[in-house]
Amino acid sequence: MELPEPIIHVITDKATPEQIKEMAQYYELHIKVAVDLTTSILAGGGEWHADCEKVLLEQGSTQENVWGGGYMPGTKMVDFYSLINIRPKQDNPDQDILSKEIRQKFEKIVRDRLEL
Repeated sequence: MELPEPIIHVITDKATPEQIKEMAQYYELHIKVAVDLTTSILAGGGEWHADCEKVLLEQGSTQENVWGGGYMPGTKMVDFYSLINIRPKQDNPDQDILSKEIRQKFEKIVRDRLEL
């Protein structure tokens, strides 16, 4: 079975049910996301977190403010795991977001943008 073409949406307010469906189509149950913590803009969908990060960077976000993770619409679970999170200079030497403060901001934005 051939995978669908990845669709990335930039969400500045609340995602529509159609946008969520399109973002989730590549992995079916999981949406890869990157979030700019300063602007609260979310890019979601696609094959890689880096694809979402790239879209945000092209729109003016700075890399130190963009963090990656995922969202599962069916269970409403947020994860904090992405290669783009490896940032030793920002005291985050792991793929998981280690800072409690950054995790809380990330989760709030993901839920505000993607929960219907």
